[in-house]
Amino acid sequence: MMARYKLTIEYDGAPFVGWQRQDNGPSVQQALEDAVHAFTGERIDVHGAGRTDAGVHALGQVAHIDLAAERPTDTIAAAINFHLKPQPVAVLGVERVAGDFHARFSATGRRYRYLILNRRAPPALERGRVWHVAVPLDATAMADAARLLLGRHDFNSFRSAACQAASPVKTLDRLDVSRRGDTIEIEVAARSFLHNQVRILVGTLQLVGRGRWSRRDVADALAARDRTQAGPTAPPQGLCLVEVRYDLRAGDGEDAEIAGDDE
Repeated sequence: MMARYKLTIEYDGAPFVGWQRQDNGPSVQQALEDAVHAFTGERIDVHGAGRTDAGVHALGQVAHIDLAAERPTDTIAAAINFHLKPQPVAVLGVERVAGDFHARFSATGRRYRYLILNRRAPPALERGRVWHVAVPLDATAMADAARLLLGRHDFNSFRSAACQAASPVKTLDRLDVSRRGDTIEIEVAARSFLHNQVRILVGTLQLVGRGRWSRRDVADALAARDRTQAGPTAPPQGLCLVEVRYDLRAGDGEDAEIAGDDE
């Protein structure tokens, strides 16, 4: 009987083509599958909670795997981490879960963080972890405009043309903008997201921060339901998947049948 395990994972997205296995370069999924194979001899699929794009990082990505035999969770984590070296991927924890648990479809919430370094000098220590914007940004104006986007809306203006989601309707539970010194931090939470939704939200809000857009412009972009009417897609390196949440509501409510994520 197969044993199912939940993995909590962090990674630096810079050297990868994204989470999902692809033919055009190394992926996080493939790195994990190869590590499991080296440990167990089994060729298995690693199912992730979200398909992060190339260059996007994670502190709390979640995945599940099925193994042919039950093994101690500490042994699984240590062995996978050993075989992942020297790639910038680490399994933070492993839990034995029920057979009906699914990393993607059982998830009831996801939280992302986007970091903008807002100063003239480029990053040195934070290179590859932030979007460097040299011109001054008004974080208070960005936060005010962000409140227009909270709640349930048609976010067609805020998804990529390649997005395959059946519906553009999503519910944003959180969209907070705050400044800490030279860093502007944007926290976004929802059950699930459209492709590039967070990065387009950030790209739009930075136009407000620059003074190029008003609060009304953001409202008009949302109402237009047209990708060409929103701001640019912010670069991937500032984005990090911080947390995937699971609770008893899994499978209920919005997007229950496609509770995935494609950021």
